[in-house]
Amino acid sequence: MKIAIAGAGAMGSRFGTMLKRAGNDVILIDPWAEHVDKINHDGLQIDTDNGSEQFQIPAFLPQDVDFQPELVVLFTKSMGLVTMLKAIEPILTPETKIVCLLNGLGHTEVIEKYIPKANIFMGVTLWTAALLGAGHVKLVGDGSIEIQNIDPAEADAAKKICAVFDDAGLKATYSSNVMFSIWRKACVNGTLNTLCTLLDCNIAEFGGLPQSNDLVRTIVAEFGKVAANEGVLLNVDEVAQHIAKLYDPSQAGEHYPSMYQDLILHHRLTEIDYLNGYVAAQAAKLNLQTPVCQVLTEMVHAKEQLLVK
Repeated sequence: MKIAIAGAGAMGSRFGTMLKRAGNDVILIDPWAEHVDKINHDGLQIDTDNGSEQFQIPAFLPQDVDFQPELVVLFTKSMGLVTMLKAIEPILTPETKIVCLLNGLGHTEVIEKYIPKANIFMGVTLWTAALLGAGHVKLVGDGSIEIQNIDPAEADAAKKICAVFDDAGLKATYSSNVMFSIWRKACVNGTLNTLCTLLDCNIAEFGGLPQSNDLVRTIVAEFGKVAANEGVLLNVDEVAQHIAKLYDPSQAGEHYPSMYQDLILHHRLTEIDYLNGYVAAQAAKLNLQTPVCQVLTEMVHAKEQLLVK
C-alpha cells in the first residue's frame, strides 16, 4: 500500500519504519526542515534495546510532497493538524483514506473539511517512542492499535487497514467503539499530562501525592459530562483505576508525559486545548459545569506564556 505518514515525530517515525519494513511504499512528511534533511541525507537513526541503525525512508516537507498515497496516517500535534491538512490537500483525492491517531479530542470535525467522511478512520494507539533529535528516534516497548470507521458503511475498509498495520507488527484490531477508547485515553492525558506538567513531576511522583486520587476523579468526572453528550459513557471508577495503574514504575511511573516534555523541557506549545480545553469549551456550549478543566487549561496557557518564547 502507498502510505504517507503526516507528522514524522517519534510516533510517526515508528509507524513509518514498521510499515515500510513490511513492504509498503511509505514516505514521511514533516515541517521540521532539519529533521527532513537529516533523514534524507543520513537515513533515520533508530535506537532500540538491540542497538542502533540508519533506516532509509524518504522524507518531505509538507509543501514538497510528490506522492499519491492511498492512505495518510495523521501523527501531527493536534494544534498542527489544520496546517498539515492544508499543506497536503493537493495530494488528497476522493479515494484517499485517512487514519487519525492523534491524541486529544475533536479531530473528526476538522478532518472532514478536507476529505469525505466515509474516508475517515479514527484510531487510538498504545505504542510509544521518543524523538531524540533531528533524524533520531528511540523505539522501545510494545503496543497496539484500535481503528474504526466513522461511516457505518466502511467497516470492511477499516478492517483492511487494520490488516495492513497488523502485518507490519503494529498489533491492530478493529474496534466496535473506538470513540470510547479515544475518550478514555484523553482522560489519561487530561489528568497525567496536565497535572505532571503543572506540578513538574513524573507519573509516579504524582501518584504518590495524597491529592492524586481526588484530582483524577474530579477531572475524569468532568470529561464524562461532555463525553456523555457525544454518546460515550465513561465509568469514573474504572477510568480512575486504569490511570492509577500507570503510577507503578513497571508501567509508566518513571515517564514524564509528552506535555511535560513539550512545555517544560522544550518550551513548546501544548495540546491542552484538545484535552481539558476541549472539555471546558464544549461544556460551555452545553451549559455544563467543568470548572477544574477550565482552570487547568488557563494555568497551562499561563505557563506557556512564561516558557514559550
